[in-house]
Amino acid sequence: MTSWSRRRLLGTALAPAIAAIAPLAATPAARAATGEWRFRRGVNAWPWFALTREFPAPRTDYAWPPFQTQRPVPTPDDLRRLRASGLDFIRIPVDPGPFLAGDAATRGKLLDMLDAAVSAALDAGLGVIVNVQANAATHYWNPDRMVSSTAAPEFEAYRGLVGELAGRLQRFTPGMVALEPVNEPAQSCSSNVWSQVQAALLTAARASSATLPLVVTGGCGSMVSGLAALDPAPLAAFEPILFTFHFYEPYLFSHQGAPWMREPVYRALNNVPWPASAGSLEQTLASVRARMAGDTETSEADKKAAYAETERVLKVYFDARPDRWFIDKYLDQARAWADAHGIAPERVIMGEFGALRTDARYTAAPNPDRARYIADVRQSAEAAGFSWAFWDLFDGMGMMDDNTRALDPAMVDALGLRMVE
Repeated sequence: MTSWSRRRLLGTALAPAIAAIAPLAATPAARAATGEWRFRRGVNAWPWFALTREFPAPRTDYAWPPFQTQRPVPTPDDLRRLRASGLDFIRIPVDPGPFLAGDAATRGKLLDMLDAAVSAALDAGLGVIVNVQANAATHYWNPDRMVSSTAAPEFEAYRGLVGELAGRLQRFTPGMVALEPVNEPAQSCSSNVWSQVQAALLTAARASSATLPLVVTGGCGSMVSGLAALDPAPLAAFEPILFTFHFYEPYLFSHQGAPWMREPVYRALNNVPWPASAGSLEQTLASVRARMAGDTETSEADKKAAYAETERVLKVYFDARPDRWFIDKYLDQARAWADAHGIAPERVIMGEFGALRTDARYTAAPNPDRARYIADVRQSAEAAGFSWAFWDLFDGMGMMDDNTRALDPAMVDALGLRMVE
């Protein structure tokens, strides 16, 4: 997850997304060695290779080990239970910073750690998509310095890592592992800059492996609109490839209370229902006022301005009355794009979707609403023929308790999985 789409969602969170569904194209898809793609139902295994310990500027390196020791990491037993629940792959977001900042010996240790993680997932019967996911909050090794263009200061270093990863991942079971070189590119939907960046990264990967499946995306933070603007014809040279997009709309629901959001609306936003008809504007605004009253860090003037904007966008939300139809219209666009380009829908992965579980004192995203939303998104994706990967395994959007490792029954049910003790 990055912040691209969050910067622009308030004006577009409820924009129409109507697209006709064309007949399924007959063009055959590239297949894994078994004849079918492995990746159908997955979960993002964040923060396994994320949450780093970088030194402050002017230093550009990391402590060792570079990842925060308190972060939850899936155990072999966790992975086996995920497989038993009905999931068939995990997506592993990997912060490239520690790999690029360290010397050769450090990089080698980190690559061995990643190899071990991939092996553990494969041993549990899970496929793996390794996603190079730069952290926008990092002061040096961030997306702007690495993948904003082919002239970015650290693009060559990043491209070298992508090539190295492709070479290492090709050693694993064919059809069980794929590489996704970038997460949520910040360039605009039809950006030529993004096309150049992606082509350069795919070229580097193919130089190391002719057969490893590669996952490609459109701009606009991998939103549906970015996929819809993507021309897949030039990408055929890099087959086998899969396509991905992310889905969190409407953000007023999925990101209510998110502390990382830049817009002032989200800090106090809570008790937004799903579907909208399950609650009311008055109930939600009362919950917002209650949460604001407990905020001692924000000035009264800023609270007043935030409340006015919150009231405005919530009126739009409740007037639109979003429900399953709202999700279907978005995903219909992705299916129409696939059909128009002769791309079999099973080659398209909804690589992230989910909703934040926040402070229960203010009834933000109560579990029944969160579960209804996730079930609606998952079912809409499956109806379109798309694969999916839930965001995520741990933390406030997770399906597993960070400490007890218990699966959340509501999330298991919403994802159409089996409960495993």
